[in-house]
Amino acid sequence: MPARHKSLIPSSIRHKLILAAVTCIVVPAIVSLILYNSLTKEALRQQAVSNASDALQLVRGSVTNLLLSKINIANYIQMNSGLNSYFKQVVSGNEDPDPYRRFMDSNRVLEHLDSLTVVGEKSYVTVILENGSYYMNYSVSDYNPLDYRQRPWFSRISELQGLESLWTEPEATMFRSDQIDHPTQLSVVRTLRLPDSEIYGYVIVTFMEDQISGIFNSLSEGNDMVLLDAKGTIVSGSHQNQIGTTFAYLDDLDQEKPYSIVPMKGEKQLMVHQDIPFAGWRLVLMQPYKDAIVNINSIFNRVFWFQMCFFLIFLLLLIALVRAFTKPLVKLGKVATAVQRGNLEVRSNVHGNDEVGRLGHLFDDMLDRFKGMISEISENQARKRKAELRMLQAQIHPHFLFNVLNSIRMKVMKRGDPESAKMIGSLSVLLRMTISREEDEIALHEEIDLISHYVALMNLRQKEEVRLELEIAPEAFLFKVPRFFLQPIVENALIHGLNQQAGTIRIAAAMKGRHLVLAVKDDGIGMDAAMRESIARRIQGGSAGSSMQEEASGGSFSHIGLQNVMERMSMVFGEAFQCHVYSEPGQGTVIEMYIPERGNADV
Repeated sequence: MPARHKSLIPSSIRHKLILAAVTCIVVPAIVSLILYNSLTKEALRQQAVSNASDALQLVRGSVTNLLLSKINIANYIQMNSGLNSYFKQVVSGNEDPDPYRRFMDSNRVLEHLDSLTVVGEKSYVTVILENGSYYMNYSVSDYNPLDYRQRPWFSRISELQGLESLWTEPEATMFRSDQIDHPTQLSVVRTLRLPDSEIYGYVIVTFMEDQISGIFNSLSEGNDMVLLDAKGTIVSGSHQNQIGTTFAYLDDLDQEKPYSIVPMKGEKQLMVHQDIPFAGWRLVLMQPYKDAIVNINSIFNRVFWFQMCFFLIFLLLLIALVRAFTKPLVKLGKVATAVQRGNLEVRSNVHGNDEVGRLGHLFDDMLDRFKGMISEISENQARKRKAELRMLQAQIHPHFLFNVLNSIRMKVMKRGDPESAKMIGSLSVLLRMTISREEDEIALHEEIDLISHYVALMNLRQKEEVRLELEIAPEAFLFKVPRFFLQPIVENALIHGLNQQAGTIRIAAAMKGRHLVLAVKDDGIGMDAAMRESIARRIQGGSAGSSMQEEASGGSFSHIGLQNVMERMSMVFGEAFQCHVYSEPGQGTVIEMYIPERGNADV
């Protein structure tokens, strides 16, 4: 698995459980919300269409009643036998020759026409006969009925069959009394025919367009409504400036579906339409889609947020429960980390009757056993070291050696050879410190004194003398160190560094905080990088067993070995002790040690 993918996987069992639980809840919840949203949108659309259709149906009923009232006026005139008989007499020239009776007959017709518009919306009723006669319920001064013949639609009247009606396009109001308040008029036209279907007259019922738009404004407040003719021309509408123009969204009216949702002016509009069959017109309602669904959507939104709140509450509760259940595991993990760093005193104190509680109890018991085993091993190693040193010390009887050496020194001095006597004295001191004293630690100044005697003795064996230089800080003199730990290092400098030739060995010691920094330097032949790394590996990875075999085979304190010294120092001072080797060919060798105070050592 790529590293970047591994970094995304939680490392904690708690986080894994939380992630798994959240995933198992969130994924189904998201899928449910997506389905819910999809179904909700469809339900909102259907409900919005239903509400808009109901509103349009109410408007359609009122508009239909208004248009039917105009049709009924034309029907009355067209079907009334008395009126038709009179109109036929006038057209045929068979009127009563008496002027008074002609006036009375004409007046009765006008009264009929006036009575047709007494109830309901105002309408202008006109009957025009082919001989040029006309009858109307308005004054000629208001409008000359014969001017109807000049209208563009008048030529299409002859195409009507039987009881068919012609609904005219919207046109500017021609009646002077209504031109200011009512700028647009509409008309419905019927024909008067003889038995042979020949047209002998025309019935024209004219009404103001705002009678329809008034219905729009009263019954569909806040929505845009238009009434379209068969060509898509706006016959009436909520906005006066649109009347007479072609409906801009005519192509979006789907004959198969009673509604459509179209973008208008940057927002979606719900467009619902219904037909008015007897007029060949179509009623269209337009409503902002967001307004159409606002009330229904608010209900769905409240349900949605209610579900989301419950989801978040249960999610937080689940996370809290997972954290509570995994708290002992997290504590065990922290304890394990502390143990890995070397702290064996820490305990988890996790108790309980479940698996985690038993695991915590067993883990604490294991740490107790480990601590006991480590203590026992440390004691055994210490006893082993002491026994090995005692075996070395027991190889020569101390008192016998000391007495013999003192006798030899006295005889040499009596014969006048003080230098030899001094060397024998140095050997006596060296042996006494090596095999007689039982304590493992001595002060640094005692160790330096031993090294001085040792170098003096080694100069007797060599043809060329080695000079020992000391640079010991006063505060370091009383620092406690393992007994005779410098001898193998100095011996290596004499034999391997200086190659038993003349040279200088310099020992420097100083306190750095709670550590003693001690360096042994020679100006010998040095070593290359491969040899230096080999020695460093032996210092860090050597075994005690090989060192002891080397000591036993050597039979002398000078063969304890550098490796054994480093092992002793690590056992006494723990990981806080450090040793570094610096050397270059022809530049000599430096062995530098950082020795902590015994009280700070991590054994």
